[in-house]
Amino acid sequence: MTTNNYSGRRRARFPLGLRVLRAVLILAAVAALGAAWFHWQCWGLMTTRAELTLDRLPAGFDGFKIVHLSDLHGHQYGEGNADLLARVAAEEPDIIVMTGDFIDRAEQLEMIPALADGLVAIAPTYYVTGNHEWATGTNTVRELKPLLKDHGVTVLTNRYEILERNGDQLVLAGVDDPNGFGDQKTPEALAEEIGAEKPGLYTVLLAHRNTEFDRYAAAGYDLVLSGHGHGGIVRLPFTDGLVGANRKFFPTRMAGLYTEGDSALYVSRGLGNNTTPVHGFRLFNRPEVVSLTLRAG
Repeated sequence: MTTNNYSGRRRARFPLGLRVLRAVLILAAVAALGAAWFHWQCWGLMTTRAELTLDRLPAGFDGFKIVHLSDLHGHQYGEGNADLLARVAAEEPDIIVMTGDFIDRAEQLEMIPALADGLVAIAPTYYVTGNHEWATGTNTVRELKPLLKDHGVTVLTNRYEILERNGDQLVLAGVDDPNGFGDQKTPEALAEEIGAEKPGLYTVLLAHRNTEFDRYAAAGYDLVLSGHGHGGIVRLPFTDGLVGANRKFFPTRMAGLYTEGDSALYVSRGLGNNTTPVHGFRLFNRPEVVSLTLRAG
């Protein structure tokens, strides 16, 4: 005979109001954690370090370090971009390059002096425009370029400079974004000019649009540094990003190193998000300071 000691009493339950409150609190906690994670994805600044072994790089530039910044879109990491500047300074670069889309609106010119002063205090700094600077209007660009120059930044408007290190030289060139003036010097014309005046020198090109790499490679530039694509917005496994700057799905050349013939391209995922719905967030694609160390192949 089996004895059942079950008393028949039911387990006490919390009143309905307390159960609802507990559920609400759990949902609120999950939502808060999700919001914090999403904010970190969009604005959790990181440093990406890469070594680029380049066949034609002069031996004197072996170990040359470039910090590459792009696509800030008016955002500030700390007051006066102090957090961004600290990350740049930690890399101890030989030069800093800015490949466009640093502002989206004319009023964001106010942030430029502090940023420029901070960068120039770290290392010589070079800048080219992106499509968003021009989209604010030519008058804004006419203010921006002199403002950068007044604060020590070298603006490469379809021109080049010669860098020297350990007895060797290379060319650092820059082109304005295609959103600029229609009659500006073309990248091809600039490459021909460099070839005529400084034949055989290794040439690094600053150009905002990663989508123009085929053109730059055909013109003979050795290394191109670009941004523009924001890493493809959402980076999923086995893809190079979900959405390109041209609104096409599954774009290419969105982040990191790519080659075409004898030319190499390094694309920054950028530092900010612009205000359009497609480019207003990031997932698995945090904003980055890119630190590149060049190695002679």
